[in-house]
Amino acid sequence: MGVFGIVLLVLFAIVCLLLIFMVVIQDQEGEGLGGLFSGAGNAAFGSRSSSVVVRFTYILGGLFFVIAFGLAVLNKGSVGNVEDAVRAQDGQATEWWSQDSAPATETAPATE
Repeated sequence: MGVFGIVLLVLFAIVCLLLIFMVVIQDQEGEGLGGLFSGAGNAAFGSRSSSVVVRFTYILGGLFFVIAFGLAVLNKGSVGNVEDAVRAQDGQATEWWSQDSAPATETAPATE
């Protein structure tokens, strides 16, 4: 993955945690979980706190998708099909349902 991938993964985890926190503290007309953290509604963050919190949540949501797509592109393998990758590793692919295996011998439980 490399250093860039690790940095992107750590940034992704931070953005995820911040996004969860921002969604939890949002107050929807006084009935959300935001009222648990500030008894006076949005007064703790100022008079325009509603628009600031919503705007910051939108920014974090956008960062979430951009970083997620970046990680997906960064970790994309050279083989797009899983079956082709297995065939390339083993030389031949066999399905579990078409394998000829010896029938299992059943043993009678020992009685005492």
